[in-house]
Formats: sequence, C-alpha cells, structure tokens
Amino acid sequence: MSQGRHVTMLTEGTYPHAHGGVSTWCDQLIRGMPEVEFTVTALTGSGREPVTWELPPNIRRHTSVPLWGPRPGRARAQFGRAARRRFPDLYARFLMSVLDPHAHADFGAGLDALAEEARAGRLSAALRTESAVRTLMRLWTLPHLPTAAARPTVHDALTAVDLLEHALRPLAVRIPTDSVAHAVSSGLATLPALAAQRLDGVPFLLTEHGIYLRERYLGQRATAQRWPVKALMLGFYRELNTLGYARADLITPCNRYNRRWEERGGAPADRIRTVYNGVDPHAFPHAGAEPSVPTLTWAGRIDPIKDLETLIRAYALARAELPELRLRLFGAAPAGGERYATGLEKLAAELGVADGIVWEGRISDVARAYAAGHVVMLSSISEGFPFSVIEAMSCGRTTVSTDVGGVREAVGDTGLVVPPREPEALAAAALELLRDDERRAELGRRARQRVLDRFTLRRSVDAFRRIYRELDGAPGAVPEPLAETVADWTLELRDPWYLQPAADGSVW
Repeated sequence: MSQGRHVTMLTEGTYPHAHGGVSTWCDQLIRGMPEVEFTVTALTGSGREPVTWELPPNIRRHTSVPLWGPRPGRARAQFGRAARRRFPDLYARFLMSVLDPHAHADFGAGLDALAEEARAGRLSAALRTESAVRTLMRLWTLPHLPTAAARPTVHDALTAVDLLEHALRPLAVRIPTDSVAHAVSSGLATLPALAAQRLDGVPFLLTEHGIYLRERYLGQRATAQRWPVKALMLGFYRELNTLGYARADLITPCNRYNRRWEERGGAPADRIRTVYNGVDPHAFPHAGAEPSVPTLTWAGRIDPIKDLETLIRAYALARAELPELRLRLFGAAPAGGERYATGLEKLAAELGVADGIVWEGRISDVARAYAAGHVVMLSSISEGFPFSVIEAMSCGRTTVSTDVGGVREAVGDTGLVVPPREPEALAAAALELLRDDERRAELGRRARQRVLDRFTLRRSVDAFRRIYRELDGAPGAVPEPLAETVADWTLELRDPWYLQPAADGSVW
C-alpha cells in the first residue's frame, strides 16, 4: 500500500486527542503497520483540543475537524438560481426521511445531495437561514407525525436546526482519493466516508467498538432538549447508522455481540468480518505477587458510560463484609467530565468509604494498575471489546465485569460476569473471588492463556493489514500470521512497586 493507496482513519472524540480504549486501538493499529501511510481526520469539539498521543512517523497528516468551532464555508449562503430552487426541496425530503420512516423518502439520496452542498461551502450557511427553520416547523407539525402532538415551538426548531448543522459539518471533509476510508466508529465519523464513497469511489471500511446508536439513545436521556428535538436527532442517528451499515464495503466489529446488532440493523452478513481487539503480551506480562492488603482495581476513562457510581456502591457493600478492602481507580476524567468525577468523590464520602478509595489518575504503565490488586473490576453500561479486561487477563489477573458488549466473549470462563447497574451482584462476585485464593489464582492463569490463544495484538493487526489490501485491490495476499512465539511468556512484574506511597500519602 505504500506504493499506491493509503488509509484515512476517521475518529470522533478519540484518537489522537483523548485517551481510552478506542484511542489505544487506533495507535496500536497505526504503529503495527509502519509500511502503511495514514491520514488521521479527527472530529473534535472546539478544534482546540491538544494532541495527547505522540504521533507515529507513518501518519502522513493529521487534521482536526471541529464540530463546534467556527462555521465552515461561506458566512452567507451564495446560491445560483438553480441551487436556490433546489435546496428547500432536497432539505425537506431529507427531513422527512428522518421524521417519518414510512414516508418513502430516501435518507441516503438526501445525504448525498447535502454532501454536494457542503463541498460547495453552502450547507452550513443554508441551514442557518430562516427558511430552514420554517421548513422544519412546517414538516414536524404535520398531523400524522408523532412530533405534532408535542407541539414543537420555534425555539425547538432553532435548537434542532442548530444541532443538525453542527452534526452535518463532516460532510464537507475531503478524503484523498487514493485512500481507504476507515471510520473507527459508526455515526458522524462515517459522514466523510459515505460522501467520498459515493462521490469519489473511495472504499469505505467501518469498525465498531461500542454500539454508537445505543450510546446515543443512552446519552439523550440526560439532555435538556424537549422531545421533538430528541426525536429528530435520534431519528437522524438511526438513519445514518442504517446507511453506514448498508453502504460500507466491509464492516469489522470487534466482537460477535456487535455483529448481531449490525445484522439486525440491516448490514449484509457477507460484508461483516469480526476482528477481535488484541494486546501485546510483552507489554502486559504476568503481574506476579498480589499486594498484602485485599484490593480491587479499575482502569479506564472516568466517564458516565463506565458507571463508576455502581462500582463505588459495590465497593461500599463489599467493604462492609471485608473492612480492610481497598479500591484503587486508575484513570482521569476527559475535558468536560470534571463534574462527573466530583460527583463520584461526593458519593464515596456519602457512603462513608472515601478513606478506602485512592484516585490514582492516569498511569503510563497500565500493567501496573492491574498488578495493584487482587481482582480487576469493570462496571460499564456499554462496551465493545474492552481493553481493560483483556489487558488484565494478559497480566494473569481475574476479573469481575458487567455483561455488556463483547465482555462475555473476552472473559469466557476465566472471570465472573454480572448484570450491569447492579452493585449487589458486583460486590458479591468480588467477595467470592477475594475469599478463594486458589480459585482466583487458577482463573488468573487461565485468563492469561486465553489471551495468548486468542487475543494478541499481532493477530489483530495482521487481520487489518489483509483487509486494507483487499479493499485497495492490491495484488498478492498477506500470509496468514504464524502461531505466536516468544522467548518467555512467564515474565513477571517482580518489583514491589505497589508498596510505594499511594496518592493519599499512605503506604500499602
């Protein structure tokens, strides 16, 4: 691929501007293919977000596309006579495809037409006009539509049109025509790929980690907009999700759970290929001896989707049974998530367990976070194929996880899986493992072997190398990866690092 096409990686809110599982996956994939040139196009908030990763040398270019920065294109819509007549009609048909799934309006055709307007620099300004607001008011108050009963206001229309304008900005992004467009999530990251596929013939690869549409529905529960606005935006995400599934040349979910979701969403089964996430067993060696004080650990991004409220409540229940129990949390809140982190600290204080919790912040050597405890916890309400679980398994630590996404596929019979949002079940599972040293050690041993057998980084990278060449149409096949061979899989973290002073000054 270095002699012809290259890969344009499309991200939303992740690499290279944030840490977390998807960002780790992106960085691993790029570094694992030094012979392939990448362009990274990152959808961000303001456009002022710093790059938090050291970019590898095979990234040809990195571009930030701010969804909430200055308006792109011309300040005022400049239409020729034909375009002025055409836009209200195509915009109305696009809205009806979102508001009324039974209207037989073609969402894909409407999106393609809007993409041409975006490339001409007219779309954002056109969506800011009084005509755009009036069109929405006329349509979503049609008597047969559910939104009519909610009596949407002009304020609702202004809000909805504004949200749509920001969401559609990625349509203006141009992807190099010698690329394979690789969207690493469904949703807004697919917009440039859909446009480039239809208008320029660029191959479109879609990878899903978490289920984007499900997370949009979960997120809308906390927004302040009225129901008509939520209905429009969720309808937009639903139709965009369906279109991405239908048009992608290949879809690579990271687990079978995602595959089932995609098939039900209309993705052709013959265009879906599961590729599991992988870890480097050298970077996550066996963790060695456990600390002397019974300890639960967690590692990740401090975010509502991780449901740390349930983890803290579970810890409080478990500590009531095991007073010496400690909880160490490794990770930081992303920009804008400070309020959530503060709320967690308040919850711990209200439950009377703040003295047993250590907020460690981000750690560069994540393997040490897993080595810091006896059991690694995951309390998320939505996941794809979480790195924290397979990394902990690679370190020979057993896990207690919520049954979301591909967690059960990852864990197999090497850890305990419980329903999400149930602190009692999470606490009971943790106590069960903490009270049985022999079982915990055996599960940890089997967990590491499961990673070596199924979930290594080399397998994952080789699979995508073959997929890129397939979509590129390059001659010749990439050989199947050889069986994993390393000099010593028994390497351990032997230093007593967890006896160093913790963040609160105490020594464990």
